Amino acid sequence: MYTFVRLLASFLAVTVVLTLHEFSHAFVAYKCGDPTPKYYKRLTLNPLAHFDPLGLILFAFAEFGWAKPVPINPYNFTHYRKGLAFTALAGVTMNYLTAFLFCPLYLLVVNFVNVPYPLLQAFLELLTLYLFLYSVTFCVFNLIPLSPLDGWRVVQAVNKRHGRIYRFFERYGSIILIVLIGIHFLSEMFMQYEMLRLAGQIFSYVDILGYVLRYVVWAFEFPILKLWGLVF
Repeated sequence: MYTFVRLLASFLAVTVVLTLHEFSHAFVAYKCGDPTPKYYKRLTLNPLAHFDPLGLILFAFAEFGWAKPVPINPYNFTHYRKGLAFTALAGVTMNYLTAFLFCPLYLLVVNFVNVPYPLLQAFLELLTLYLFLYSVTFCVFNLIPLSPLDGWRVVQAVNKRHGRIYRFFERYGSIILIVLIGIHFLSEMFMQYEMLRLAGQIFSYVDILGYVLRYVVWAFEFPILKLWGLVF
């Protein structure tokens, strides 16, 4: 029963985090002069408009996934580079702001909420915790400068010279990202089983994505936890 509660909390948290992330892209793009998100009905807080089924399932079960990208036409922006940069950063900015708000919500639940039903108490604690953790994780993950993540859109916005290195990452960025995700997934999965622990350790040495998520996520979480720790 606890497993079901954990999965339900994870699913609901993913729904909120992904929806806010994609809506912010659509909203900022629209405000910068591009009506494309509105035309494709993405200027909404309806989660169903933003879900990618596989990405949602992976995020809920493996705490790692993605949403359906918001379609934009940067040539509609009033200012091309500014519009592209603002739109790209909108999602990660939204995630970090909501992480700042979800953190005290979690601390409130843990420290001051005490319902008489253990499963309900566990659900509230897990839900608020996942809302905080997923917000930070999704923020950091999307800052990686590989296509099709938001970090690559920022590179596109600020990079005026499209040299050989730029063209390489533009062409193979998504493949590199899939390989990094695959290595990270195998490393995490193998470490859960004693007989595969050695293979997991080998993969962990080249788990670049794992290092990024582990240390950069902590760096993003630290100031939020430090600040709210002064209150609670």
